[in-house]
Amino acid sequence: MEQRDIYEDRGGRRAGRVRPRALEEGEDEWLRQARRRRAADRAADGDMEDDDEEFDVNIDVYDCPLREWITKDRTKVEIRKRLSRFLRKGQVDEAGRSLYHKKIREMCNNNLQSLEISYMHLAKSESLIAVWVADAPKDMLDLFDEVALTEVLKLYPSYGDIHPDVFVRIVDLPVEDAIRDIRQSHLNSLIRVSGVVTRRTGVFPQLKNVTYTCMVCSYNVGPIFQNSSREEERPNACPECHQKGRWQINSAKTVYRNYQKLTLQESPGSVPAGRIPRSKEVIVLNDLIDMAKPGDEIEVTGVYTNNFEASLNTRQQGFPVFTTYIEANYVKRKGDLYSSGNLTDEDREDIRKLSRDPKIVRRIMKSIAPSIHGHEDIKMGIAFALFGGQEKFVKGKTRLRGDINMLLLGDPGVAKSQFLKYTQATAGRAVYTTGKGASAVGLTAAVHKDPVTREFVLEGGALVLADRGVCLIDEFDKMNEQDRVSIHEAMEQQSISISKAGIVTSLQARCSVIAAANPIGGRYDSSKTFSDNVELTDPILSRFDILCVVRDVIDPVLDERLAKFVVHSHVKCHPRFEDDPEAPLQNPFGENDDDDIEPIDQKLLRKYISYAKKECRPKLNQQDLPKIQRVYAELRKESVTREGMPVAVRHIESIIRMSEARAAMRLSQQVSADDIDAAIGCMLQSFIGTQKQSVQKTLQKKFARYTHFHRDYDALLLEILRGLLRETMRWENVGAKPNSQADTAGQTTTVRCRDLESKARAYGIEDLAPFYGSSAFRNSHFSYDAARQCIVHTSD
Repeated sequence: MEQRDIYEDRGGRRAGRVRPRALEEGEDEWLRQARRRRAADRAADGDMEDDDEEFDVNIDVYDCPLREWITKDRTKVEIRKRLSRFLRKGQVDEAGRSLYHKKIREMCNNNLQSLEISYMHLAKSESLIAVWVADAPKDMLDLFDEVALTEVLKLYPSYGDIHPDVFVRIVDLPVEDAIRDIRQSHLNSLIRVSGVVTRRTGVFPQLKNVTYTCMVCSYNVGPIFQNSSREEERPNACPECHQKGRWQINSAKTVYRNYQKLTLQESPGSVPAGRIPRSKEVIVLNDLIDMAKPGDEIEVTGVYTNNFEASLNTRQQGFPVFTTYIEANYVKRKGDLYSSGNLTDEDREDIRKLSRDPKIVRRIMKSIAPSIHGHEDIKMGIAFALFGGQEKFVKGKTRLRGDINMLLLGDPGVAKSQFLKYTQATAGRAVYTTGKGASAVGLTAAVHKDPVTREFVLEGGALVLADRGVCLIDEFDKMNEQDRVSIHEAMEQQSISISKAGIVTSLQARCSVIAAANPIGGRYDSSKTFSDNVELTDPILSRFDILCVVRDVIDPVLDERLAKFVVHSHVKCHPRFEDDPEAPLQNPFGENDDDDIEPIDQKLLRKYISYAKKECRPKLNQQDLPKIQRVYAELRKESVTREGMPVAVRHIESIIRMSEARAAMRLSQQVSADDIDAAIGCMLQSFIGTQKQSVQKTLQKKFARYTHFHRDYDALLLEILRGLLRETMRWENVGAKPNSQADTAGQTTTVRCRDLESKARAYGIEDLAPFYGSSAFRNSHFSYDAARQCIVHTSD
């Protein structure tokens, strides 16, 4: 004691930084052993089990700053009692058992260190403590950690040998602040922010409890607790020989903790128009290390604090300027909200019930961009890309990708970019970029010097950030050729090899690529092949599983339906539409056979996709393989004589991937014959759509048995009937005056039944009576005249 008094009189210890017995040589083990012993003794004696005792001190009233009040010993005792009571009986389940004792048991069974405490539970049981946790989080969380460790040792006395510390993580903080809205008023308080991780350092050891050895007399001083927001704490003078400044860290008696720094940037969707995204440094410690990687959208709850930065303070600046950062207490990935691991039992039951719907594939397709009319082939392709096939490993080494790549090529104004935006909102993890705004390093990876370690590090581009997700590239044709070549490896091998600045490595880019491009000259020329209409080479085109050509074709029937759909959507989405209940707006037309199909809610669809990708592993049947082989042989033969899309071995894999994706849409573990037919039909549509118009009809007739086998008869017959209607209207308009302004409302056009029957007979359809009575037939403004043996179409 005399030595300690001498040391304190000389200012050798900063306020509250060294524990009382820390200076007695040979007793450095007292720190944890004594704490465990006292906790076990209190648990055995039941000193902290008395819930009904009155608190000795009224901590609700204080006449000093809150942080100073919390550091008083008598206040700490009462806070510990309340926190202990909350953990034991603050929340109980239906059986009357402690909810947090159950969580403690789960934590210990998994050998973890983090105990998640709901802020809403704490506010309900101990409202004052909850306010103090938000206003003075550092001191309160230290007390919370001590109480949590005590409760753990009551249940598992030897758990301290596995993990010496237990950390309380505050979840469900009710208020979320935007990164750009954080101000001085948030300093030293608990906040919750969200954003995208753009940079992550390595893991470094940081001093936690340090013991110093005097270099003159070898006297040990410590442990001294280090505060991460301040400079290193060290004694001024040795209490033994009274020398100053000559200290050496005793490595054997010094405790370190893991330290990592993240850069959190505002999510792209939350940045105001015309502004650049802002970022904030986040420090993660202990078991929060590597909880998130670049590209992850995360939610961080932590203490907003500041630190002096010498580089920001020069002689020209009069007052000191501080850097700010967030010391994380809890980290959660936003994508985990819809991951299969976080789905509740109710969610899983809803998903299984949804999968039993016989029209689930049509429902999913209708749920893709419901605000866009038509384009069923594009919606089906996007659905294939979202669900994806199964990745495979040949002999455990060579990896075959399971992700599906898709290219949209078409005229301006056909909603290509809208499809990409909807996919971004639906996919669990999606990165959106544009051709002109993305360079080679922006898509793959860049090398830069880390500001912390001053070493060259890799920073992933869009394809790396979209790992296990979807990368969306708009204006794909506007990219430079050198930049486009850089993604060849990423699209097939799904890796990015880097050899720059002494760094030789390979990054993972396991993602689907959905790209949109415009034809040469702005409009698609059907008299030319696909490759002649776009400035893309065959190597890049062959890496796309699905090629969709979207043309803006003048069609009186379809144009009328499209105009009605657009007007209906604008009126329905007007802000004042819901305020007028007396004027309900009915859907002006039915969508062929989808009238009774209800789209899936987007939130449920995200959960459904996540569940399917995690739980479903569809497998092909041996009896279906000859069909795929036969189609490939025929496609290969036609590709030699035609000048359209080149067919390679990759397209066999594309058919398999698409069939597996369709099986996953049904949550099936087996690929059915219909799945194979749908995949073959999609591949043939891509192949035929890339041909010249002069050979498309020939190929359609040749492959008709594949392209229409999987389709519903009503939809097929309706498409044939519309083609006959367009042909009839063209013949009737041959002699019409070009400037005729006659009103076409109520105008009728007839199609002979025998023309439709002859067309249907080519597809093996003999009985058309069910089609004439279907809702798709009626909702398309057709009527059947049995007396005249014709079909009448009435224009609105």
